[in-house]
Amino acid sequence: MTPFTAELAARGLLHQTTEGAEAHLAAAPRAAYCGFDPTADSLHVGHLLPVMALVHLQRGGHRPVALVGGGTGMIGDPSGKSAERQLLDAETVAANARALRAQLERFLDFDGPAAARLVDNAEWLAPMPLLDFLRDVGKHFSVNVMLQKESVRQRMESGISFTEFTYQLLQAYDFLELHRRYGVSVQVGGSDQFGNITAGTDLIRRVARAEAHGVTVPLVTTAGGTKFGKTEAGTVWLDAGRTSPYAFYQFWLNAADADAVRWLDAFTLLDAAERAAVREAQAAEPAGRAAQRALAADVTRRVHGATAVATVEAVSRVLFGGEPPTSLDEPAITMLAREVPSGDAQPVADGEQAGRLDVLQLLVATGLADSNGAARRLLQQGGVSLNKRKLGAEERFVAAADVRLAGGWVMVGKGKRDVGLARLP
Repeated sequence: MTPFTAELAARGLLHQTTEGAEAHLAAAPRAAYCGFDPTADSLHVGHLLPVMALVHLQRGGHRPVALVGGGTGMIGDPSGKSAERQLLDAETVAANARALRAQLERFLDFDGPAAARLVDNAEWLAPMPLLDFLRDVGKHFSVNVMLQKESVRQRMESGISFTEFTYQLLQAYDFLELHRRYGVSVQVGGSDQFGNITAGTDLIRRVARAEAHGVTVPLVTTAGGTKFGKTEAGTVWLDAGRTSPYAFYQFWLNAADADAVRWLDAFTLLDAAERAAVREAQAAEPAGRAAQRALAADVTRRVHGATAVATVEAVSRVLFGGEPPTSLDEPAITMLAREVPSGDAQPVADGEQAGRLDVLQLLVATGLADSNGAARRLLQQGGVSLNKRKLGAEERFVAAADVRLAGGWVMVGKGKRDVGLARLP
């Protein structure tokens, strides 16, 4: 096997290859591509496996081409969909394509002998006349064969529009155009893309009289059979505005033990020895969650950067460990404020306690208590803390200077688990 396919196989990421792909990859460094349609303004964790395939391809000495589907995104891939996609307008697709480009640049090296390339298929699909496409591309496809493609067969009962039916022609033409422009001879994708990939290899063979191949990675599932990349809050996105770095890190940290061990292979760049060491640590002390921590740190670092990882880990040590919130700097407190109930608080305006903070108001401002009466009962029962220090029943009023954290916040606790942040003036 070539270094590229051997690495995929060792990590459980090699699902299927076209006949002769190994020899083709072994003969010389190849240009290979994977496509990503901009149906949203962010990739999600379900896209990470083909992205990682491109990463391993480049590390194996080949040149990756990341194709953003500004053209095909106007149509929509029916693969894996039980119903027709909602079509997006050109402006939205273009904006989404720009966002995807920025995310893909975090994973691939755009310098050196195997420098990656980013392209958008709107460059050749948008200006192409329909009649030219039908004559030059459509004539090479048999409808009978197209109907046998898995992405089409799965939709025959529920229905598939002519628009989505033609998607495989567009993807095949992408492969041909990339072959002409950049010498691309390999396409990488998920296992559900194999039919579309072979449509492209056939088109290149017929039109360009050249050899082309496909390599697919398996679709990811969880050990419990649930859909990968979905949580109670919804899809886990790579964009920090859609899924915060903290929530992104927690998604990987909360993986089941069996999933975390498998996903170390699939989603990290830890080498075989490092992964083995993590698995040994996990087996020796499962409660330490070594696999989850290594997985969360590695993936979050590549998606959001080392600073985000350090900040998330600092926040986690305060929320789930023994560290006091006074250890957090302002970026960490700001991150935490997005994840827990938060609100604004004001000192008492007048009277004997003027200028001090009312703990009952802090509880209500953070949503940890519905009313002053409920807050008073919590305090009297010993269920309230400030900055992780348990308060006595008589400690209703406190000086702001004694509890102010970085950025002007104070951490309010209810019981052992619930916390909120109140911003002080």
